[in-house]
Amino acid sequence: MCRSGTTPVRVRWEDRRRRAPGRVSADRGAGAATRSGGRRPSGTAEWVAGRNAVVEALRAGVPVKALYVASRIDSDDRVREALKAAADRGVPLLEGSKAELDRMTGQALHQGLALQVPAYAYAHPGDLVTAADDAGQAALIVALDGVTDPRNLGAVVRSVGAFGGHGVVVPERRAAGMTAAAWKVSAGAAARVPVARAANLTRALTDYKAAGLFVVGRDAGGDVALPELELATEPLVVVVGSEGRGLSRLVREACDAVVSIPMAGGTESLNAGVAAGVALYEVARRRAG
Repeated sequence: MCRSGTTPVRVRWEDRRRRAPGRVSADRGAGAATRSGGRRPSGTAEWVAGRNAVVEALRAGVPVKALYVASRIDSDDRVREALKAAADRGVPLLEGSKAELDRMTGQALHQGLALQVPAYAYAHPGDLVTAADDAGQAALIVALDGVTDPRNLGAVVRSVGAFGGHGVVVPERRAAGMTAAAWKVSAGAAARVPVARAANLTRALTDYKAAGLFVVGRDAGGDVALPELELATEPLVVVVGSEGRGLSRLVREACDAVVSIPMAGGTESLNAGVAAGVALYEVARRRAG
């Protein structure tokens, strides 16, 4: 596949690598974090309320600051499991009135149990390239454009971990963040796969290109079928859009190629989590071969 129809991909990659500064700019498309400062938390802590939700979060290993228990709570199996899991992990147990839990959780249906989850510490987009460089590997990063369901984000993080990727980039606005729901769906992968936030996703993609990476969008209207993607073995950013809208115009224009996933007739689209998993599998397969 050639960008202009005349220049081979391999030559273009060598040209881009010679031009590359080797690092993604620290002050563009990065959000609040800095290259020297590492990860920074994103705002205030989150609350997980309700007996089932609390137990599931503790089972999933979601990071926890404290477990709040209503005074004179009616105990059942879920309460006992939550208390034991918190004690086993060394999570502080704090008792308060029902009114206090109502206030702290924003009037959620907490059933006498609530977890305080610390704000997620996002990486800088450039940290993901550094991780690949330090490992001596061709970068493999997933960027999400307009994906607002944290469960999809968690699924993408899980796929990135499964197929040897180096992290996920999400926009600061109008996008899913690393909530407790995303952490649970990641099935533990969030503990080892960094998620970075970009103030401007298009600018972050431009910075990645300047650092020598190719940007490939995944969209149903792509002009290249995924199995034919010759860029799969190069340092790569795979951009996945929302199921309904696909890639935004500016993000699509920033891509070196836009690929589609061949599907059987009658299947119109895949959600972001599934689409990212399929694309990452194909890239990993091509790189292994």
